[in-house]
Amino acid sequence: MKLTKEEFNDTIKCLCFGYNDLWKANSVFQSASVKADQEVEVEQFNNLPHISERELDESEQDPSADVKAQTLFLVKFSSTKQAQKPSRRSVYVVDDDDVKTGWLRKYNSCSTIFVDDNTVSQPNLKSTIKCVALAVYYHIKQRSLESASNTLEIFDEKRHPLTSEPVPVDYCDRNPEYRHIYRFLRLLFTSAHLTAEVAIITLVYLERLLFYGELEINPASWLRMVLGAVLLASKVWDDQAVWNVDYCRILDRLEVQDMNELERQYLEIIQFNINVPSGVYAKYYFDLRTLAEQNDLAFPVEPLNKEKAEKLEATSRSYETRIRPQKRCSSLETLPDRPSTVVLS
Repeated sequence: MKLTKEEFNDTIKCLCFGYNDLWKANSVFQSASVKADQEVEVEQFNNLPHISERELDESEQDPSADVKAQTLFLVKFSSTKQAQKPSRRSVYVVDDDDVKTGWLRKYNSCSTIFVDDNTVSQPNLKSTIKCVALAVYYHIKQRSLESASNTLEIFDEKRHPLTSEPVPVDYCDRNPEYRHIYRFLRLLFTSAHLTAEVAIITLVYLERLLFYGELEINPASWLRMVLGAVLLASKVWDDQAVWNVDYCRILDRLEVQDMNELERQYLEIIQFNINVPSGVYAKYYFDLRTLAEQNDLAFPVEPLNKEKAEKLEATSRSYETRIRPQKRCSSLETLPDRPSTVVLS
């Protein structure tokens, strides 16, 4: 069958129009499918809960972020036999002069009140370091048997030594004594001029590392874990933080690149969560005092003198004025002294 020139041209036009319609329909379908996928993604994104709205299970409660969760070091201590032993000694310090005179300062009386300088706002540095060292000691003592195989390379003391002293062959199995942990912490805090608040935040970051990384402190990793926690706590709390190179001067085998890598991996494990709520800070402070009391760790006390009594009274009076509810009528004694205004006519 032969087609004329006009019929051939009409056939070509029909085919072109059909192809254009098919191409337009395909493009419309693709744009509609892309738009539908975008709407689904936006809807799914809007339905995602915020990190603060996500409810954790009881087994997932982070003690370093949740006020109600019990601290890990207190759980470790409660599992030991010493937790059932009653404290036979008072938590107050008895001076030698008091022993000679036969007068023991154990209880407060109407005429004498004994207080210590260890408060939640201004903890005592030496006592706080002792408590943190004791918490680290119980972490190491009550570790699991598989903790040695779960040690990360960055925390391994043999691969990354801190001092020039040779690392013992059985360093993975030899538990450090409490006094060794205390001396290491005291060296860092006295050399870097750190405060007692940094010691409490150090313990918070240390337990946050154990919770997020599912790790445990063992004899091979406790030095570098504690060092990393002190490094972060000092930078977060103090306005004029200690530089990484300053720790290299304290520990002779430590290098700046090693400190930078330790800080980087520490932050990655805790997911860059360096926030410490005030309630968590207070919880760790009082749990440390509980640990000290149950281990007969004494706090220095002294009689309440006139200057401290006046300071306490002034502080309580200022808080009373803030908390006291507003009343329509009140006594003139509570009003502040203000100059009277006189109108002259």
